[in-house]
Amino acid sequence: MRTAIVGAVLLLLGIVAVATGILPLEDAAQLGDRVWPILLFVVAVTVVTELAAEAGLFTAIAQQTARWGRGRAWVLWLLVAAVAALSTIFLSLDTTAVLLTPVVIVLARHAGLDPLPFALTTVWLANTGSLLLPVSNLTNLLAQHAMGDPSPLQFAALTAAPAIVAIIVPVVAIFLIYRRRLLTRYETGGIDGIEDPVLFWWSAAVVVALVPLLVSGIPVWMPATGAAVVLGVVFLVRRRSVLRFGLVPWQLVVLASGLFLFIEALHSVGLGELLAVVSGTGDSPLALLRLSLTGMVGANAIDNLPAYLALEPVAGSPARLVALLIGVNAGPLITPWASLATLLWHQRLTSLDVEIRWSRYILLGAIVAPLTVILATLALIATL
Repeated sequence: MRTAIVGAVLLLLGIVAVATGILPLEDAAQLGDRVWPILLFVVAVTVVTELAAEAGLFTAIAQQTARWGRGRAWVLWLLVAAVAALSTIFLSLDTTAVLLTPVVIVLARHAGLDPLPFALTTVWLANTGSLLLPVSNLTNLLAQHAMGDPSPLQFAALTAAPAIVAIIVPVVAIFLIYRRRLLTRYETGGIDGIEDPVLFWWSAAVVVALVPLLVSGIPVWMPATGAAVVLGVVFLVRRRSVLRFGLVPWQLVVLASGLFLFIEALHSVGLGELLAVVSGTGDSPLALLRLSLTGMVGANAIDNLPAYLALEPVAGSPARLVALLIGVNAGPLITPWASLATLLWHQRLTSLDVEIRWSRYILLGAIVAPLTVILATLALIATL
């Protein structure tokens, strides 16, 4: 509810800016035309993943992963890291934070392992793993539009090198931090039965069909909406009680809408000129590093989405946009509010009685985030 309140306040301030002429109505209308497909995609893909989780799809994946680990904790952890990265790349960072977190915690506890390395892997890769495709992060969808709407494969060609580095660095860091807890063995348990095979296989088929459609070049809101409708109809027939308003991430929609409008209003009063001084200009190696680190600082100060929106106008080339994405996607590992995914992740930890000290989280993030951003930006520079 706190997220919705913040979003509503920002939305109200944006509306006041439009009403008083600070933000021209035409600019606000152009902004709306740009962001409605993005918000519709977020709603649709969230509904799809929530329903698939209700059908037991992600739990079945976790249980099968435990069998593949063959009793070795480090192998199981690497498999969890791979699932977290793939989930983030193809289904978005918020999906990973919301749905995979409880699965990996239950998985770790079932195996008698410390859940913290698994939980930290999930949230770090939810952020740093969200560079590769437009669908991986809301900021990527915005950057795709700013780049002139390249296809997902063209977008991935720009982001591939930094995306790989941004996944490897946190994984190596977590292994070094928790190596003693990961170099152990566990007992492999059995696989629970599927409660409703019809729902399970429909959900599996829809998700398998959706993933290639999200990278096909079709506007992503179309296949996501179609998938949500299909699963909605199946659940309406098989398990109607699951279909509730809470499936729709309305708090996220309110927050994102408020941020979009508020940041656009700030640009109307000179925010862009101020940020141009801070972030610099040009595509030189030092300029790209400066922009990515500015994005990282901004994300940890005010959240990654408003940081991206504020800095996008000074990122006037594809290379600079990717550098900005490195900062705001791979950098939000320090403060609890650096990304919505981190807040959602912590809510899931609390509900499952898993305790992590924010002081330790901030300390680890303060070491790993700059290292990840710098190395990922260097990878980008090497490909230019």
